[in-house]
Amino acid sequence: MLVKERMSSPVISVDPNMPIMEALKLMQDKSIRRTPVLEKGKLLGIVSDKDLLNAAPSDATTLSVWEMNYLLGQVKVKDVMTKNVLTVTEDTPIEEAAYAMVQNKIGGMPVMRNNQVVGLITETDLFKIFLELMGAQDEGVRVTALVPERPGELDELTHAIAQAGGSFVAFGQFSGDSPANRMVTFKVAGMELEDVKQTITPHIETLIDIRICC
Repeated sequence: MLVKERMSSPVISVDPNMPIMEALKLMQDKSIRRTPVLEKGKLLGIVSDKDLLNAAPSDATTLSVWEMNYLLGQVKVKDVMTKNVLTVTEDTPIEEAAYAMVQNKIGGMPVMRNNQVVGLITETDLFKIFLELMGAQDEGVRVTALVPERPGELDELTHAIAQAGGSFVAFGQFSGDSPANRMVTFKVAGMELEDVKQTITPHIETLIDIRICC
């Protein structure tokens, strides 16, 4: 899966000279948490709702409402935006984008094509992908188990489920509690809980959790 398949597009952007309260209202109206800052189509930065809120005066201020309005009118998006923006291209694999966001502790990145912003990929987009991968909205028997880390083990496990009449709604594998095993989480449709448990027992090391979901 590539970034272009899950990015938000077209992009809602703001001008660097837009007052921060105007930008904040735009973001609230559009239900977005961050937006690229563009000037004549060129990416200058990115700004989040937190950047804008942090620039607003606190409740403890002694300024009058007129003084606050005047001062807020002087603060522009360019004064609070992040200028060194990390970007990805639309053909970047989605896991590379996710890794970059985690490593740099950011919640979103503009998506570029020929130096033009064509989309925005955010942590919310990644959460939605995770829900799909784990079959969160599908009914079935959900299993989390440790399986031995050896060639062919997953093939035996999935073949056993198929032979018993089950079909996989979702399947994911993760690091186990030692180099000798892997943790798998999957959801199976077309089988009862006890039948799934009995079928997988010969092929797993430890059953961590099994339940009917959705």
